[in-house]
Amino acid sequence: MSYAIKEMFATLQGEGAQTGRASVFCRFAGCNLWSGREQDRVDAACTFCDTDFVGTDGEGGGRFQTAATLAHAIERVWQAHAGQSGPRYVVFTGGEPLLQMDAALIDAVHSYGFEIAVETNGTIAAPQGIDWICVSPKGGQALAQTHGNELKLVFPQATHPPENFSGLSFSHFWLQPMDGPERAENTQAAVAYCLAHPRWRLSLQTHKLIGIP
Repeated sequence: MSYAIKEMFATLQGEGAQTGRASVFCRFAGCNLWSGREQDRVDAACTFCDTDFVGTDGEGGGRFQTAATLAHAIERVWQAHAGQSGPRYVVFTGGEPLLQMDAALIDAVHSYGFEIAVETNGTIAAPQGIDWICVSPKGGQALAQTHGNELKLVFPQATHPPENFSGLSFSHFWLQPMDGPERAENTQAAVAYCLAHPRWRLSLQTHKLIGIP
C-alpha cells in the first residue's frame, strides 16, 4: 500500500513519558474522527484537535509508494540531525496513524534500528510489533486499543472522565490540559485531579512551551 504523510521532521518528544527524547515525527494525513476542515469541526466526533493533518504538503510530506521508501525517508531525517547516533526513535502520529500503519511499514522501519512509537486515538487496534503505544481517547468514542504503554487523556472531556480509564492495562496515566482559550483553567483542574487521584500524572505540551515543532 502507499502512505500519505502530512509532514516528517526531527524534534524532541514534547509529551508524556518520553518527553525530551530525540525523535523523528512522522505525521500521517487523515483521521477517522474529523475531516480536518474547519467547517466540519462542530459536527465532528473530536472537536478540539489542534493539529493540521490535511494533505501531504508539510515539511517532508508526500505520498510514499512502499514501506521501504517511507522507512528510508525516516532514516534520512534521523541522519540529518543525529548521524549514526542512537538510540533511534520514530513517533507515528496524525491524524490517526493506525488508518495506514501496517506490518510492512513496521518491519521496514525496524530494519533501520528504530524504536517505533505510535500516538493513536485508540479506536483502531494496533498491529503487532509497535514498541511504544500511546492512546489518547477522544470524543466519547469506544476504545479498540485498551492496553499499551501510556494513556494520555486530554482534560476535561465531559464524555471521557478519567475514572472511565483507570482500570485499563497501561503503565502510565496522563492528564493533558485541553489547549485553547480556557487552557489556564483546564490546567488548574488537571492539577487538582492529579493531586486527588495520584494514579494520574500531569502532561504538559513542552514543545509548545519552548517553541519547537
